[in-house]
Amino acid sequence: MAQTPETDDIIARCLKGDQTGYAELYALYAPAVHRLCYSLLLNRQDAEDVVQEAFVYAFRNLRRFDARRASFKTWLFTIAISRCRNVYRRNRSLLTELTHLLANTLPGPKSERPESVHAQESARAAVEQALASLSPRLREAIVLRYGHGLTYREMADIMNCPPKTAESRVRLAHEALRGVLLPVGPGLLEELLMA
Repeated sequence: MAQTPETDDIIARCLKGDQTGYAELYALYAPAVHRLCYSLLLNRQDAEDVVQEAFVYAFRNLRRFDARRASFKTWLFTIAISRCRNVYRRNRSLLTELTHLLANTLPGPKSERPESVHAQESARAAVEQALASLSPRLREAIVLRYGHGLTYREMADIMNCPPKTAESRVRLAHEALRGVLLPVGPGLLEELLMA
């Protein structure tokens, strides 16, 4: 993932003590980090907490960031996923609050007829259940690949695994989702992944 000159300039200003740079970095990257965390944790409050923790850690350790090793986004996603994994380990119950995520991935109903609205709600519920059934590692792979459009190499950097392992996790997640969603509708998985 290429580092933008804008991000490089902001980071340089932060390292020189410009406090407005931190606000600019947050504004640039917080929406993507929040979407990542929310997609993985399936709980709004946990996601917001992790986003804050990730940015606090990143800002305190900004001098450790090395643009030669990874882009700032990849570095930040790595920190965020690490914090998400801490939440997994605490065995907190996962709530299926995916409505905002799904609103951006599934097409809207073709009409406002009650049967169309009901079909859309049923499809969303099936996808929520399917995503919640994935292990955290498989959910990470699907979210990074399709939710953020990362390459397998970028995913591998973030998930701390070889690119082939990242690719394998996406394939395993596809198989798991297909098994859960196939009884609901054969086109639902393709709609979700291609939207």
